[in-house]
Amino acid sequence: MPELRETSLAILAILDAQTKVSQLFNLFDAYQKQIISLDVSRQIECGALTLPGRPAKPDLVLPKLVPKRRMDTPEGRAGLLHSLAHIEFNAMNLALDAIWRFPGMPKEYYEDWLKVAKEEAYHFSLVNEHLQTLGFTYGDFPAHNSLWEMVERTTDSVIARMALVPRTMEARGLDAVPSIRDRFKQIKEARAVEILEIILNDEIGHVLIGNRWFNYLCEKDSLSPISAYRELAAQYRAPVLKGPFNIEARKQAGFTSEELDLLGA
Repeated sequence: MPELRETSLAILAILDAQTKVSQLFNLFDAYQKQIISLDVSRQIECGALTLPGRPAKPDLVLPKLVPKRRMDTPEGRAGLLHSLAHIEFNAMNLALDAIWRFPGMPKEYYEDWLKVAKEEAYHFSLVNEHLQTLGFTYGDFPAHNSLWEMVERTTDSVIARMALVPRTMEARGLDAVPSIRDRFKQIKEARAVEILEIILNDEIGHVLIGNRWFNYLCEKDSLSPISAYRELAAQYRAPVLKGPFNIEARKQAGFTSEELDLLGA
């Protein structure tokens, strides 16, 4: 019988985006049908695999070199959608990485991240399909790699991964998506608005999962979540968060009043 974590690693290494999405949907369905096993204790090695598997395009550049995305041209709107597709592609990969890389977590941890991976694959498909209606596809614009760089920094620690990827990098999406959605509302691009609302709603749940497992690990090791986060952010060079913040969405995603107060919002 195939095993969930080992198969997640194999899918993470796939180069073609559409094949990765298809294989991930199949994995999710197979696990729901209980024809995939789960070994939570096995230490898996990635060997000579290059992670994550990604297509030859888009070209990855420094964030400051990604072109500005103007809403008054079709190419500008497509560029903004492309940036969202790239975020969702990386988010799918980071969820797969969270499954295979870290042994010894409860069964529910792996099930949570499988759900996240499937939803991120769905988001990627939604955005890329809409991008194609505009005459473009994923890979047509350059992109930056900041999200995956934080994944790479936290390969040695599940608590650092939970603290600094879903709760820091992905939580920025809760702040950014509403303004992007409103820009598409202004030009009456209804399908883009609909997709962004799906993404925002699901991302609240994804950040909540990050909070759940970060707090679980803090409680397990008798750590203060506030102090632990501060130390991990310094150790792993997390970006300093700047407003404006979507406080309501962050509350729904499980941030405490004390944590929100520390944002200075």
